[in-house]
Amino acid sequence: MSTLLSKASAPNALGRIQHITPASAQWHYVGFEVYELKAGESLEGLTENTEVCLVLLRGRADVYSDEQQWNDIGERDSLFDQQPPYAVYLPPGRGYQVRAQTDLELALCRAPAEGKYPARLIRPDELHYITRGSGTNERRVCNILFDDIPAERLLVVEVITPNGHWSSYPPHKHDTDAKPRETQLEETYYHRLNPDQGFAFQRVYTDDRSLDETLTVENKDVVMVPRGYHPVGAPHGYDLYYLNTMAGPERTWIFNNDPAHEWMLQRG
Repeated sequence: MSTLLSKASAPNALGRIQHITPASAQWHYVGFEVYELKAGESLEGLTENTEVCLVLLRGRADVYSDEQQWNDIGERDSLFDQQPPYAVYLPPGRGYQVRAQTDLELALCRAPAEGKYPARLIRPDELHYITRGSGTNERRVCNILFDDIPAERLLVVEVITPNGHWSSYPPHKHDTDAKPRETQLEETYYHRLNPDQGFAFQRVYTDDRSLDETLTVENKDVVMVPRGYHPVGAPHGYDLYYLNTMAGPERTWIFNNDPAHEWMLQRG
């Protein structure tokens, strides 16, 4: 199996089904975890030397940090309703607890940080879905921790790609620290399919093809993108959701399209 693909495991004692660390991914910045908690179960942890974005993918929970608490947050039953999520931003050096009020699917996104920003709740009414692309390249994008929503390194985005459509397309990359032309960002894709027995495809490749892999992704898989272009295709009959976590030396998203495929942006 590819080292870029992490298959979901059965929930461990903590409820964790995905666990990506900089060490396991052999990179420097992005950490990513997913937990499935039953109603009444709790997750406790420390942010340590990272900033953390807790994304309530599905279900409701109480979230506590050292100084604050947010009770009964979360509204979504499905990831495919184009309804923005609740999320909680936590700075380094904090303890936290998440107590599930219903069955809960929780993503934990991490990146190294110094502690410039306070803990805070990110509400759905602060977020919105936008349409990107057209035709069979159309998808719906929600920026959860991006642009004017402050953080030190983390960028967190979710995307819904309708069945039969392409996403992260034309193929683009952000693997070179060459601002203002491009910035270097590591990235994870957490994939969810509807119906959940479906599959999708993701290719990760570089200009010189020293990295060139095409991955079959199934429900709850994670694809790691250390470098290169990384388009995604959703087959007929299966809608695709993915949650992106990005981080790098600087919190700026500047990408370059594959020159071989950029021509399609000029059509019509």
